[in-house]
Amino acid sequence: MAKQEQDDASLSPENSSVGVVEPPSVLPTGVVDPVYEAKARALNSAIQKIGMGWYQWQLFVVIGFGWAQDNLWPIVLSLILPTVAKEFNISNPPLLSLSQNIGLLVGAAFWGFGTDLFGRKPAFSITIGITAGFGMIAASAPNFVAISVFVALWSVGVGGNLPVDSAIFLEFLPASHQYLLTVLSIFWALAQVMATLIAWPLLSNLSCQETAKTCTGKENMGWRYFLITIGGISLIMFLIRFLAFTLFESPKYLMGRGRDEQAASVVEEVARRNKKPTSFSLRNLEAISQNGQQATDATAILKRRLQKFNLSHVRSLFSTPKMALSTTLIILIWGFIGLGFPLYNAFLPYIQAKRGVDFGDGSTYITYRNSLIIATLGVPGAILGGLLVEVAQFGRKGALAVSTALTGVFLFCSTTAKTSNSLLGWNCAYGLMSNVMYAVLYGYTPEVFPTKDRGTGNALAATANRIFGIMAPIVATYGDLETAVPVYVSGALFIAAGILATLLPFEPQGKASL
Repeated sequence: MAKQEQDDASLSPENSSVGVVEPPSVLPTGVVDPVYEAKARALNSAIQKIGMGWYQWQLFVVIGFGWAQDNLWPIVLSLILPTVAKEFNISNPPLLSLSQNIGLLVGAAFWGFGTDLFGRKPAFSITIGITAGFGMIAASAPNFVAISVFVALWSVGVGGNLPVDSAIFLEFLPASHQYLLTVLSIFWALAQVMATLIAWPLLSNLSCQETAKTCTGKENMGWRYFLITIGGISLIMFLIRFLAFTLFESPKYLMGRGRDEQAASVVEEVARRNKKPTSFSLRNLEAISQNGQQATDATAILKRRLQKFNLSHVRSLFSTPKMALSTTLIILIWGFIGLGFPLYNAFLPYIQAKRGVDFGDGSTYITYRNSLIIATLGVPGAILGGLLVEVAQFGRKGALAVSTALTGVFLFCSTTAKTSNSLLGWNCAYGLMSNVMYAVLYGYTPEVFPTKDRGTGNALAATANRIFGIMAPIVATYGDLETAVPVYVSGALFIAAGILATLLPFEPQGKASL
């Protein structure tokens, strides 16, 4: 027993000569491998001592591009859906959303799981490049089948942004600034505003009206110009990431792969870029390995090489009862929201146009004007989310539970609307709360996974989100978008997800991620 206490003391970051007392960790001691945990704590202390500097602020911006893509392209599809359906005379518009969700599922699974296998860097720029390329090519689609294929292909890129980018950003953040992971959602909200601002003049002036009997390609060029414009913006983001910014591989990822020398070099380079001194070096990690009796024989090395091809990353997320509960609840919450959000949001302009006709004001101008108003409320929603997660005794869990449940409540309220303006009012309340919800959820999820399994954890959550998302067009088809059935289903799912959020076992507020 005394020897165990001595070993634990020797593994603590305070004995690694970093010189900074580290904040408490999100995950309790014993959840992850003790040598990995000690090294992660040492790296946390080193990053905390270096502080938030020039490198992290640059990273904040380019990671924001990924957050923007995650909302930008689903919003693009929802905005063009009414006009595309009109031009190609689609009897079942939700099929286009089904193509998108299949692509998002493939992207979330491939890029998410892949980050724990081949690292964070390869996917960092490739995902946006894929999205930009196929997004612009989609503007040439001659028929419904072609546009469906291109939507699925651009979505493969979109699906990888959040699992990859959230892992990268969190692993370079000092614990004192982890709330910025929530604030990143301002890019998510601004992307929706930008898309709607661009769509309003193009789609309202260069599209067939909802009441038109016929619709030819020449009369309906707005959505094609729109895709080229948004694709061009994404291409600029890709070029900035690829040419103007140098991304270092995550030091915690490198450490988890046994590449301690490279991990120490990255920390030293971040300190140099921030113009801050650091006493951290390879010696700190080597001392922990020696004290922890890390295996270095040929068998152990071979085992680490083979580890990337088995399910060890998945098993680690269920290694203890508390960790298993946390992972299961996160997957369920992402799954419920994955069905609820696209079931309503992906068809919002379509629903507005259809119900607008019933209310006597279903012009494309009114439809896209209302979409812009709703989108604009996403910006204060993201900021509000960043503030709420730091409120004492409320934190991430409270903010997530309340905002998710209220999102569902406002959806139920929207079914009582008797005029276009009252429908807009309820949709504004829904838009505000759903942006708070996503801001908190995107921040909370990677915080409660250990770095060595974070990509896998993010991938499981994102994959559940996309699998449930595939069901949304099916429910919309059989529920009929011209009735309130999809709205009731969506609202109930949000409320259920909010209740599940109250059961989450970990609260990351004021704690460092391992």
